[in-house]
Formats: sequence, structure tokens, C-alpha cells
Amino acid sequence: MKNNIRVERAIVRMTQQQLAEAVGVSRQTINAIESCKYVPSAVLAMKIARTFEKPVESIFSLEEGD
Repeated sequence: MKNNIRVERAIVRMTQQQLAEAVGVSRQTINAIESCKYVPSAVLAMKIARTFEKPVESIFSLEEGD
């Protein structure tokens, strides 16, 4: 699963720590999601999308084979 969290954070000038606090996870979790090492739960994906006021599909997308 691909994501563009890093881009969305840059647009609003938000750090990984700030996003982590907003959605209730650790900064390491946000880092792992951005690095595609961890696939978030549906609830967490929705919280992240809501933080950026965008639909989930504009933040996360499936890759071929997912």
C-alpha cells in the first residue's frame, strides 16, 4: 500500500510527532507507515485522512499485487 502522508504533512507544515499526537499513535508508527513498513488499520487510516481533511483514497492507494 502506497501513501502520500509525507507530502500532505509538508503541505500543512506538520511534523511526524504532531501527526502522531493528532491521531493517537507514536511518531515511530507514523514513520513506519510513511516508509511503507507498516499498513495502518482502517480506523487509523481514517483518522489520518480526517486530520488532513481528505478522503482516505487520496492519502492511501493500493499497489499492484496488494
